[in-house]
Order: sequence, then structure tokens, then C-alpha cells
Amino acid sequence: MTTTPTRPHLFGLLAGLFLATGLCLASFLLTRTWTHLHEAGVIDVTGSARKNVRSDLVVWRCHFAVDDESLLAANEQLKASLAKVEHFLRARAITDHLLAPVQIRELTSRPKSDDAETAARRIGYQLTQSIMLKSSDIDGIQRLSRDCSQLLNEGVALVSGDLSFIYTKASEAKVEMMAEATRDARLRAEQIATQGGRRLKELRAARMGVVQINPLYSTATSWEGNNDASSLDKTITATVTATFSLH
Repeated sequence: MTTTPTRPHLFGLLAGLFLATGLCLASFLLTRTWTHLHEAGVIDVTGSARKNVRSDLVVWRCHFAVDDESLLAANEQLKASLAKVEHFLRARAITDHLLAPVQIRELTSRPKSDDAETAARRIGYQLTQSIMLKSSDIDGIQRLSRDCSQLLNEGVALVSGDLSFIYTKASEAKVEMMAEATRDARLRAEQIATQGGRRLKELRAARMGVVQINPLYSTATSWEGNNDASSLDKTITATVTATFSLH
């Protein structure tokens, strides 16, 4: 009488078969790798380096707007509001700021009508002044961006934009990290070569990868390279693909 294997027993047999197949395949690939390493005269390895940095420059953008029926009157209001904003900045030792060209927009009103072709009527003008500040005093600018609501008491609605945090020594850090990534690639190559019974001879070529500047602990990548400006603390990651000749 033939006994049909139970389902758990059948699953166990299949699992064992898959495991044995996987081990054989892994052994085959490892053997091929070592064999290739013995036959090849070079080895390609990618090394990496990471560095945590703190931004040393902050950029703050803000703006305010005024409106009036008359363009001239709106312009006078803009000048008065700008004087209040600059006094606010000087009181906090901020004297270096950039003013963007004033933006002028016509304010219109379309009467309620079933006629879609009814012409809009101009009712006034809105003038917008944008301001940009750059400073190494990051804590001071962060406080300033929070305190700007005090200008409401003087009739100025200063709208604060996002702060941009920049690490100005990124170029120097990239050079330093490329050297570190190359050393890491050599160490990896030596470990692989030793396992294959070979020794490194010399560096033949090195290709720099894309440098990523991300918020601290982020591992995001892009083909163009990330350049984060949203976070105060950042992580710079660099990679190098190096080719070594073998003895």
C-alpha cells in the first residue's frame, strides 16, 4: 500500500531541496569569483566615505506687500513699510541685505454678470518688496525669522520664507573625502585579493562618483547629486570606483 506524503512533510522536502540548491549555487559563484580573480590582472572596487558637517551660512528670504487705489500712493506706503523693516533689522545688528526689484500687480474686479465677456475693472495696485539676507550668525537669523511677526504692530505683514542652510566648505570636503574613499577602495580590494590568493600591485584608474549632500543620516541619492539646503546638519557621501592591478 503506497503512503501519500503529508503536506507538512512535502513542504519540508521542498524546503530542503531549495536550500541545497542555493548552497550549491553560492559555492559555484564563489568558486567562479576566485577563479576569475586568479586569471584576471586587475580588480575593480568601489570605496566610500561619509562626513557629518554643520552649515556655516544661512540665507533668509522674506517679503511684504502693500496695495492702494493709486500707484503713487502704494509706492509711498511701500517706502514707509520698508523703512520700518530696515529699522527692525538694524535694531538686531543686521545691516547687510539685498532688495529685489519691486513687483507691481494690477488689482482688478469683474462685476457679477451672466456675460462672460464683461471687462474687468481695475481697482488698484499691489506692490511687493522681497528681501534676502545672508549671514554666518545662524542662531541670530533663526531668531530673527521668528521675531518678524512683531512688525505687525507697526502695520507691516512681513512674510518669512524658508531658511536655506549652506555648508560653504563643501568643495574642500569633497576633495578630502575622495582621498578617503580611495583608501577605502584599496582596503576592500586588498581583502578581496587576499581571499583569492593575490596581492595588489598598483592603482590603475579611479573614477569619482556623484557626491550626495543630504540631511543628517539620510541615504537619499540622485544621478545629479543631492545638495540639501533644508537642514542645519548634513551628511556628505562620496564614492570612488578604483581599478587595481594584481600580482
